[in-house]
Parts: sequence; C-alpha cells; structure tokens
Amino acid sequence: MTASNRTALVTGASRGIGRAIAIGLAARGYDVAINDIARQEGVLAEVASEIEALGRRAVMVLADVSSKGEVEAMARAVADAFGHLDAVVNNAGILIAGEVDGLKEEYWDSVMDVNAKGTFLVTQAVLPMMKARQYGRVVNIASIGGKHGAPEQAHYSASKAAVMGFTRVLAQEVGVDGITANCVCPGIILTDMGRVNLDDPEVRKTWQDKTAMRRIGDPEDVVGAVAFFASDDAAFVTGQTLNVDGGIVLS
Repeated sequence: MTASNRTALVTGASRGIGRAIAIGLAARGYDVAINDIARQEGVLAEVASEIEALGRRAVMVLADVSSKGEVEAMARAVADAFGHLDAVVNNAGILIAGEVDGLKEEYWDSVMDVNAKGTFLVTQAVLPMMKARQYGRVVNIASIGGKHGAPEQAHYSASKAAVMGFTRVLAQEVGVDGITANCVCPGIILTDMGRVNLDDPEVRKTWQDKTAMRRIGDPEDVVGAVAFFASDDAAFVTGQTLNVDGGIVLS
C-alpha cells in the first residue's frame, strides 16, 4: 500500500496543530477528512482548499468530538466518503485556564469531555473500519502538560495524562488487529490556544529559555512526528509517547 492511496481523519483541524497536520499529511499523499465544530466551518473550508490544492481529496466533517452521536455520524461519513480509514489523529482539544481553588466544575467537565472523552469516542467509532482491514494507525495528541503541568492547568494536565494512559492500554488491546496507537506530546507551540501561555512577553521568554533549542515551536514542528506514527515506518512502534518540545522534557 502506497501513501498515495492512504486516508486519514484529523480532528480539530481548522487551525493550529490540527491544520498543520491535515495539510502535512496531504502533502505526504493522504486524502484527509478534516473535522471541527460547526462554528469553525468557514476556516475549515479554507483548510480543505489547501489540501485540494495539493492534489488530494478533502472531506469536511463537522462534529463535536464530545458527543457520541455526532462522532458516530462522523465515522459513517468518513466510511461513505473514503471506504476505509488508515489513520486517525485525535487532535481536538481545548484549554480554559483556572486555578484549582476557583475552577468551575463546568470548565473541568468541558476540558475533560473534549480532550479525554473525545479521544476515546472518536477512536471507538473508527476502530471497526480498521479492524475490518487488519490495519490502522491511531495517533493521539497529548501534551507535555500531561507529564508535568503548569499552574492554572490542572484539568488540562489531567485530561492529557488520561490520553496517554488510554493510548497505552489501547495499544495492548488492538495490536493483534494490526493497529498501532501512539501519542505525540507537543511542547510550547505558537497557536491560538498556546497563547494562553505566551501572551506575556516575560512568560514567552521564560518558556523559550527552558527549551534546549531556545525557541517556541510552530505547528509545523509537530507534523513529522505524527506522520511517522501514521506511516509504515512505525509498523513496530506502539504504545509510545514522543515529546516534540524543543527539549523541555528530556526523557
């Protein structure tokens, strides 16, 4: 099977890391189903146009990944459009900053629902397609925040730690079906969501100085690791977590 007839689904693909991954996979020969919530439809259409400009097929699927019904409908739409799915990249995520002692319960629930439950629901919905062909690549976008965390991000850190734990168990369950499951943990990346950490110039410099490479990451910096896990080069790699952070977490 060549990359030119591969298919992928990328959630949260309208901007930031998800957008970069979707376009990066298209540049590597994948037809790509791109997902986001309904209010992002306009910018998602722009991503679709960029994919099509690369000569690949783009299918837009609007869905809230925290809604089981919407996710199941999305999986059916992908199956109808492509006939099969080789790789899923669970990238959709949110961050609402707040200290633990004043954190609203609904903020905790929203972050966990999208980041952790959304990864579970999307994976569960596409596994039958992968099992039917005895082939699949599940790539989950976690975060170095799930390993160490930062103030005002306890719920975000918990959600990303959950994604890593989920991935390790998933890898053990589906390996016999020819499916791998791995995590990419971005560091401080210059995205709209990442600006929660980076709006203050002093905070930005602090994070920059913490990296071995002395720079903040760009969304495109994450693409190579995702593409590797989605490829046959990673056929014997599963249950792993790879930091893509310029050298903040050295492990």
